[in-house]
Amino acid sequence: MPPVPTPTSETAPASGTRRFVRGSLGSGVVVVARGAGALLLNKLLAVYGGPGGLTLLAHFQNLLAMLTMLPNDGTHVGVVKYLAPLTPGNSRYRAWLGAAVVLNCGALLLALLALSLAPGALAGVFHPTAGWFLWFGVGLTLLTAFALLNTLLLSASKLRAYVALNVTMSVLAPAAVATVLLAGGSTTTALLGYLFGQGSMLLPALWLGYRAGLLPPLRLRVSGLALRGLSNFLLMAVGLLLFGKAVDFAVRELLVRQYGMGRTDLWQAVVKLSDNYTMVLAATMSSVYYPRLAALATQPAAQRQWVRTVLRLVVPLAGIGLLLLYLLRNWLLPLLFEARFTAASYLLAPQLLADWFRFTAWPLVMLFTAQARVGRFVAVQAVSAGLYVVALAVLLPRLGLLGAVWASVVRQGLLLLWVGWYFRAYWRR
Repeated sequence: MPPVPTPTSETAPASGTRRFVRGSLGSGVVVVARGAGALLLNKLLAVYGGPGGLTLLAHFQNLLAMLTMLPNDGTHVGVVKYLAPLTPGNSRYRAWLGAAVVLNCGALLLALLALSLAPGALAGVFHPTAGWFLWFGVGLTLLTAFALLNTLLLSASKLRAYVALNVTMSVLAPAAVATVLLAGGSTTTALLGYLFGQGSMLLPALWLGYRAGLLPPLRLRVSGLALRGLSNFLLMAVGLLLFGKAVDFAVRELLVRQYGMGRTDLWQAVVKLSDNYTMVLAATMSSVYYPRLAALATQPAAQRQWVRTVLRLVVPLAGIGLLLLYLLRNWLLPLLFEARFTAASYLLAPQLLADWFRFTAWPLVMLFTAQARVGRFVAVQAVSAGLYVVALAVLLPRLGLLGAVWASVVRQGLLLLWVGWYFRAYWRR
């Protein structure tokens, strides 16, 4: 998966297809490990976490995603864009890396401040103690630092090290949860184990990054140009935070209040199943599609060809895969969770439709990030979230839990129509 652009011609779709498939296979080990770890985690919480265990897991993961979104979906996306074409260790590389470290420290302080100012709103459902908050803060710091090192390995195409770290993490995190639950510990303690299972990868990531020459000495003076460049991606992450993860967090809180933990677990099972296969595409898109999309920013014709190539693969394959999941729904739900979750099968069809819309739109939406179109990206996220809230207000009172899923169909369907029109030059000849 070399980040350096190859042919600018639009007459080599087969070469692009081979590149995407080859890169996808290269990240396949990570995808399989993450997927297996997520499935095991879901099963553990569904069986041993008691009623609402699956919802607590999702809420905890949602909280982590919100508190790490500025680094993960902001700074680190910019790091891949700007570091991928550079030689590790040169002055420009050090400038971008130094800016990323400063911005990550600021984002982490903001996350800890938000947690201290609104502990009830953010973590009240876990009934946390002061000690729980302390360990959560330590784990969050470890995880944020590890995520940056993981991104450096990816941007430098050090896939062997990247795969080793992520496979190990996919084993340690559910193993920590299993250890706590099987020893009779509480679900909230097990969730801290999940966090530390991920954060524990910081030390091996430091060693691998240092050995690969990706951690040169940094200047004391931070580059203003690099700060401004990465800040554009932070603004995009703010849009995702406010109009994505925060909305998901609030919707789950609303469903818990209206329908209770037990019934919300049914909706959460369908969403968790969606998260599992979404992880497969997300890993492929972030490690194979996006780095090359960013590297081709100065070659519009080659970039359009790359987008078309990926769309030709993603659209039919996602449709076939989602249809197969629907046909196997009455077997998959009890297998992946527990027998009682078979009752969630009526929610699956609209969820799969919403996901097909989302997967089809993804290669186009990522163009906003690759081209650093901050204003348009945030505007799209805001309008999409607004439509989702309106759809929820209309459909929830009429359809109950089913209304929450159909609201996602409305949101993702309209998003696909708009980005398909806006980026029509990228999929039409």
